Amino acid sequence: MTRVHRGRGGWRASARGLMRTSGLAAVIVVLALFGCSSKNKTGAGGAGGPGAEGGIGQEGVGGTGGSSLAGLQSGTLGQGGQGPLTDIHFDYNDFTIREQDGQILRVNADWLTKHQGSRVQIEGHCDDRGSEEYNIALGAKRAQAAKDYLQTLGISSDRISTISYGKELPLCTEENEDCWAQNRRDHFVVSQ
Repeated sequence: MTRVHRGRGGWRASARGLMRTSGLAAVIVVLALFGCSSKNKTGAGGAGGPGAEGGIGQEGVGGTGGSSLAGLQSGTLGQGGQGPLTDIHFDYNDFTIREQDGQILRVNADWLTKHQGSRVQIEGHCDDRGSEEYNIALGAKRAQAAKDYLQTLGISSDRISTISYGKELPLCTEENEDCWAQNRRDHFVVSQ
């Protein structure tokens, strides 16, 4: 029982205040246990991440066109292994799909249409200018822009996942515009 002041009548015991408090506590516990849980059962790394059933993994299709992280770990990042889909590139500090990259995305969409059993993970990358946080956000916007474009071309969103590596996995490490332009990219990792 909770004591509640009722004006001139003084204090009275009320069960309603206690019920409100315990009801609110129950709602908070239920939300904490179930409200924030993910229904995505693909394993660590999100949709199509490493360890996911039917996901992208680190190798991609037959070990070619694998993820940038796998390429870095094996020492083959930037040494071929493009895979069936072509990377697109971005202007400095931008995530807009350029006209020439729209053409590349149409070719990529045609390949995905012909290979209905394939999934793709789009990796967003940036050059090394700017903070880590800024580049992670920019890489995510770049990957999402390509995903949105592919969806407008008829590729189902459940076949596409995105990840941002920001500036962490550069193809080129020199400090010049040609090198930075290579690093401002979306890389496409295909899996069956």
